[in-house]
Amino acid sequence: MNVITTALAGVVILEPRVFGDERGFFMETWNQNTFAKLGLDLSFVQDNHSRSRQGILRGLHYQLQNPQGKLVRVTQGKVYDVAVDIRRSAKTFGQWVGVELSAENHRLFYVPPGFAHGFYVMSESADFQYKCTDFYAPEHERCIRWDDPTLKIDWPLVNNEMPLVSAKDAQGALLPMAEVFA
Repeated sequence: MNVITTALAGVVILEPRVFGDERGFFMETWNQNTFAKLGLDLSFVQDNHSRSRQGILRGLHYQLQNPQGKLVRVTQGKVYDVAVDIRRSAKTFGQWVGVELSAENHRLFYVPPGFAHGFYVMSESADFQYKCTDFYAPEHERCIRWDDPTLKIDWPLVNNEMPLVSAKDAQGALLPMAEVFA
């Protein structure tokens, strides 16, 4: 497994070894021993799978209590995935990193607790799967607006059209007013 560090400590891009031939391919997406050797000693408690059509943007989500680390990947289609550092005490507070994840590039993206997370679907549709280090706790979930002007996230919007977001995500807070981690 190849690990690509990012400008945000703890946020990493992972490229698994993919073994392919005329029959298809095989890859290992999670092995606790392998990840621990890479410095990612994680324990997952929940797996999620979402399907979205092109132009859908989900996020930027996080939980103040029961914060979740997420190991994300795309098994069909292509998304632009973003992690935002929302730890007020971090030198990188308010900074973000984005990566294209697709069924073709097989990349995984680890977003640790303390970061807001969101993704935008670039292909006709996308299946997005992720493992979580803590359980979903809707009463503790918060959202920062995807288009927060202080973040200046460079979303690769298809045909430069506004994304479709949920009503809840449209009501997300701007970072300067959001409840964040200390």
